[in-house]
Amino acid sequence: MNHSASPSAPPRRTRRIVLAGLAILGLASVAFAVRRPLMMSAPRCMAGRWHGCFDTFNGVLLMMLVALPLAALVAWALARRRRAAGVTSAWRMSLAEVGMVYGTVPFVWMTMMPGPGAGIVPGRVSLIPLGDLVTMGPVGIGGNLLIFAALGFFAPIRFAALASVPRILALGAGCSALVETAQYVLRLDRVSSVDDVLVNAAGAVLATLASRHWWRMTEEVPSGQSGPAPAPAD
Repeated sequence: MNHSASPSAPPRRTRRIVLAGLAILGLASVAFAVRRPLMMSAPRCMAGRWHGCFDTFNGVLLMMLVALPLAALVAWALARRRRAAGVTSAWRMSLAEVGMVYGTVPFVWMTMMPGPGAGIVPGRVSLIPLGDLVTMGPVGIGGNLLIFAALGFFAPIRFAALASVPRILALGAGCSALVETAQYVLRLDRVSSVDDVLVNAAGAVLATLASRHWWRMTEEVPSGQSGPAPAPAD
């Protein structure tokens, strides 16, 4: 006798709608809270000017919000194409891929913005752990936590091989070290600090812990084997 699913368990579609609604509400709340500084860059961004838009934090954040519908459209198109091809977990894969790019590239862009002495001031390095945290301040620490947060959140969802806290820690630290090295080599008038690497990696780990419920932990079934062998008949 077949039993229907428990009515107390919400369907997957409902959970997705609720999560999407919460995400949109969160982004709208953030946009409302920072609307004044963002709107300072709006005229130059809408005019397509580089200076005052793409070379400022406010301008990059504004364009990130403006590009949100485009990112959603790209995720929808990828998911639809994969579903037509019969790919399982099409939405999971597409959302994770777009989320990694959309949530990481703008923050990395901001860390690579040159200072006023770029090309003139020699590269500076700070290798004393926890020595720069005091000078970062709450805003600096929060920003460093966000740089690779999207990567830490979505990478384990998209790639089963990365569904591990130590691996995400290594990935976040490695990506951050590359950014800090680029800042030094390109002489961007920025301090390449070991504390930036530590906080960036910590942000990736915190984000990956937040997405742990959606990790794809199931092992791949070997090709040519549909499942465990049936037990021999008596």
